[in-house]
Amino acid sequence: MVHFDDPQDRPVYIISVAAELVDMHPQTLRQYERVGLIHPYRMPGRGEGKGGKERETRLYSERNIEQLRYIKRLTQEMGVNLEGVKQITVLQEESDQLKRELEKQKNKMQVEIQRLRSKLGKLEEQLKD
Repeated sequence: MVHFDDPQDRPVYIISVAAELVDMHPQTLRQYERVGLIHPYRMPGRGEGKGGKERETRLYSERNIEQLRYIKRLTQEMGVNLEGVKQITVLQEESDQLKRELEKQKNKMQVEIQRLRSKLGKLEEQLKD
């Protein structure tokens, strides 16, 4: 069994349930997967599917459901086409990554500031003596 650190990433919904949750047709979810907008977990199934390939079951997580709702809002309410959605999501992922890296650097700097303050305090104490 695969372990998922974040409960939001745990695959729980089969495609029909996921489609119902976001009020879309299952084929729309398959299309979004084909164009790379969504990446459901694929659980090996039993038997053979089309072309003799092993059958797999798509399982969607809460995070996938949130992504699908966001895609729906972009496409239906804002009129963005799928290529535009791809570009927006790529830019968002890059922005999120940069924010995480910036937060790491900020934390490192705060630790270094504390270290230097401590060292400064020790030097001031030595000067007093």
